Amino acid sequence: MKILPISQDILLHSEIEHSKPGAVTLRISKEGGGLDVTEIAGRAERYLVFDAECMEDHSLILNMNVYEKAGDAATAFFMRFGILPGLRARICLDLQRMDARALFSESYPGQLKVVCHGRRVERVAMEKITLEMPPCFHDVALRLSELTLTDTFPEAFPLPDRKLIDELGQWKPKQWPGKLRGIADMREKLRAALGLLDAYSDPDWDSYGGYAKKPVQKGTGYFTSAKACGRWTLVDPLGNAFFSVGPDCVVVRPDCRVDALERFMDWLPGEDDPVYATMFKHLPWPFADESRRRDCTLFSFPQANLYRAFGDDWHGKWQRLMSRQMKHNGLNTLGNWSDPESLGVMQLPYVTMLEKFPDTKLKIFRDFPDVLSDEYRESAKECAQALKARANDPLMIGYFLRNEPQWAFVDGLILADEVFYNPEPSVCKRELIAWLQKKYRTAEVLAEAWRYPLKDFDALNKPIKKTSALSETAKRDMKAFSCILLDAYAGVISKACREVDKHHMNLGMRWAWISDPDLVTGWQYFDVFSINCYAADPTEMLDSVVDLGVDLPVMIGEYHFGALDAGQTATGLEAVKNQLERGKAYRYYTERAAAHLSGVGCHWFQCYDQFALGRFDGENYNIGLFDLCSLPNETMMRAVRESGRRIYAVKFGDVAPMEEKPATIPMIAY
Repeated sequence: MKILPISQDILLHSEIEHSKPGAVTLRISKEGGGLDVTEIAGRAERYLVFDAECMEDHSLILNMNVYEKAGDAATAFFMRFGILPGLRARICLDLQRMDARALFSESYPGQLKVVCHGRRVERVAMEKITLEMPPCFHDVALRLSELTLTDTFPEAFPLPDRKLIDELGQWKPKQWPGKLRGIADMREKLRAALGLLDAYSDPDWDSYGGYAKKPVQKGTGYFTSAKACGRWTLVDPLGNAFFSVGPDCVVVRPDCRVDALERFMDWLPGEDDPVYATMFKHLPWPFADESRRRDCTLFSFPQANLYRAFGDDWHGKWQRLMSRQMKHNGLNTLGNWSDPESLGVMQLPYVTMLEKFPDTKLKIFRDFPDVLSDEYRESAKECAQALKARANDPLMIGYFLRNEPQWAFVDGLILADEVFYNPEPSVCKRELIAWLQKKYRTAEVLAEAWRYPLKDFDALNKPIKKTSALSETAKRDMKAFSCILLDAYAGVISKACREVDKHHMNLGMRWAWISDPDLVTGWQYFDVFSINCYAADPTEMLDSVVDLGVDLPVMIGEYHFGALDAGQTATGLEAVKNQLERGKAYRYYTERAAAHLSGVGCHWFQCYDQFALGRFDGENYNIGLFDLCSLPNETMMRAVRESGRRIYAVKFGDVAPMEEKPATIPMIAY
């Protein structure tokens, strides 16, 4: 065990505001700052452990940044995590994560979501490591203590005794417009909201939410797409133009993490309470990890609130409530991960996703399967069967194949490099060697082209570190074979799905971003190209998809904006100053997506604000159109409603998209 002293000479853009034995309070500049902890680079201990206390009224982000060269501007690898405000929490960072084998790492009580970004870095290759806060919208104070490098996992994660969550699941330390005063106040407002008409308020919208003034073709009875005058549009079952807009996760489920946090709540029923027992869920840490220390206990405050407002029929009344509120505000789509029991019942078009993406026992890198194997093809056939149940539903717009593959979070990743780096035998490796043997004929010719000593092709079965770096020829070969892998990754499952469901559109992969241009390989198997785009303006992302040669309609699967003046302590992945600016940001983004020649829909992530103490993985963002009581954020909804009135006029160029840009701030998200 090694205790790391915190002194003036290791500070980065920070000052020591207060110090006492074993602890310091840092005043960190709004440009970001923290500590240079390069001292840990050459050591072998597994864990970096310390206590952290955010002295602000909102959460903070901390990054452990790893640089391969001391003068590098960009990190090779970094581990990002969040901490709750006003609490001293024990932080444990597993330094083995620098092998980049996993995107997510486990969080512990008082610590929020932990994400590992970047590429694999060997500990001997590190030249600089920092523990830093990225830029914020103001200077902040952060207290750190007991900074320790150790091989011993912490025995305890102590937390203070404070009440932070009220009986409705709201954050107690803060007041904001719309915060409910209690159960009676909530019950009155929810029952009033049920009085809305269950129909789109715009007379030009048809029963699906399509544009009755813009018939495109004869209706097929199912959703499809069309391109006219260079502009893509979806087409609803009646044949009218359709722009898909609505929130993801229209569902009330146990998603408020409560294990080890019970002391923070005014009210939490017992799991043996017959009324609330079904509102609990036990969830193993959802990302495979041999070092898992605890499982999640989740509770649903939204379900409990609906029960306290409506009684035993809360689910049926919730379906009517949400359908009416969405239609009234010009939202025509239940986005991904919405309530399975409500799809086709709430009379709103919806998208869905395969319950499971095809898999193999052996992974090439992170979650990328052995895609050239018979095992992958058989798994694809099995996964596609999930589409059978809804194969004839006219309300279904289409299906996504999966969401944000974890392997694609590494910018510039060359998959064939990982095939050769992975020591395990795989069909992909066998086929890669056969492909090279066919191209080069002899090992001598390959060795000369790659500038790599090679006696025979069998030697390629031994791990090679970053094959693409051997020579330009090696890089071209690795990228070419990576495209073969990507084509199989998309093509095998797409063909299997088409065999099961011949009516609905294949909506693609929901990429997190285009981390490499080759990522679009296989687009020809899709009916719609989907991508999640967190930005102030989606135009650049939409343009980039087109510029890569994708001639398809493009659907944005996720976007959002958050602020800190409501009931959460973190903003989400795009941040603005307040709720009024959130509304502006919604309109600015949504209308630009509609105005783009390829844009056919964008789905807000997500329907509900997240629990202030964190969902299953520690996200706690102000990103909902609705609060935990199923009531709309009225400031946001005014903007949503106004955008809905204009969306088709914007889509077809009759009016320009909103010009006023929102006032943004640096995000607080992990």
